[in-house]
Amino acid sequence: MTPLPPQALLRAMFDAAIAAAQPALCVPPFLPAPPKGRLVVIGAGKASAAMARAVEDHWPGPLSGLVVTRYGYRVPCERIEIVEAAHPVPDAAGEEAARRMQALVQGLTADDLVLCLISGGGSSLLPLALPGVSLADKQQLNRALLASGAGIGEMNCVRRHLSALKGGRLALACAPARVVNLLLSDVPGDDPIDIASGPTVPDPTTCAEALAILRRYGIALPPAAQALLESGEGESPKPGDPRLPPITTHLIATPQKALEAAARVAQAAGYAVHILGDALEGEARDVGKVLGGIALQVARRQQPFVPPCVLLSGGETTVTVRGPGRGGRNVEFLLSLGLTLHGAPGIHALAGDTDGVDGIEEVAGALLAPDTLDRALARGLRPREHLDANDGHGFFEALGDAVVTGPTLTNVNYFRALLIDRPPAPPV
Repeated sequence: MTPLPPQALLRAMFDAAIAAAQPALCVPPFLPAPPKGRLVVIGAGKASAAMARAVEDHWPGPLSGLVVTRYGYRVPCERIEIVEAAHPVPDAAGEEAARRMQALVQGLTADDLVLCLISGGGSSLLPLALPGVSLADKQQLNRALLASGAGIGEMNCVRRHLSALKGGRLALACAPARVVNLLLSDVPGDDPIDIASGPTVPDPTTCAEALAILRRYGIALPPAAQALLESGEGESPKPGDPRLPPITTHLIATPQKALEAAARVAQAAGYAVHILGDALEGEARDVGKVLGGIALQVARRQQPFVPPCVLLSGGETTVTVRGPGRGGRNVEFLLSLGLTLHGAPGIHALAGDTDGVDGIEEVAGALLAPDTLDRALARGLRPREHLDANDGHGFFEALGDAVVTGPTLTNVNYFRALLIDRPPAPPV
């Protein structure tokens, strides 16, 4: 068998990571037994429509429900209504869908079962706020959080305490019906409270923590939202709250499982694989510098690993947007990585979001090769200027190195792979 070129192998690994988290594969093993009463299906996220279809294809009895997904991520269903809304900045369609979902679970009994299908992106797709906070307020807050450099856990803590559904409030609305959560994790650490801001799990965080996060990043709130947090009226249901119904939660796909699927592809191609972690966080440009330094040590010193090898990692990085560019955490990581490697021979990389969208762009990520910087300079591109402008997307698109998948119908966070071959022997 002819070996795949490095960039083709990297893309095959990325595709394997996405395939391992497809709802058609992950949902059926976790479906609960039919209840005595009704089954109501609800959900939100970029994978929620595909998850709903998997439920319909394998559920033996009657069901009904409503899920909301990102524009372009609809999957046809017959009994579960699919609504599309905006992500990452919410819109009126998401607000109305959230209001309808809240009404749908009212009046259930202890014999009924609510099956909740949650994946990444649900925070923006269920933007129904507490009284006094408008959709415009939520939109402004989301934009500020996305540009601030705050981590996903910090952003979701703030969102939970201004939401009518997040942080367990949707579970309260389901009581006394039993709730079963099927979750595709897109967050470092796989904590259910941070997957779509945890609408159907109790929330251990507090309004005081949300206020501290806003102060840390210098984000101002509208007066009504500020009052909700300062008064404690935005407090969410906590673990052990007797008002909560019985809740069972299953993590059906995770970043770690996706990385392991990618590792099998690289191993079959003859590479040693080292998973550095599924929850690496920090500024994307800083992570690029660190992983670049490790890759150079491997290539030059055979420490701590011996090439040829592949270094895999996951976890949600951040970008503090200071320039006029479009952001994009994976492309910012790659641009920083490229500047650190400075064309070192034998090192290739791919970074992408498994949902197919890096930031607000319909682009998953990009590929980096040893000749990337030279090709850029030959075209008049200045890599450092693009990084300073937070314009990784513009940089890689100009080179034709963007990775475009279209809607993947899943979401298990960011994927990063560095392929390190043995450098060619110097001439004698």
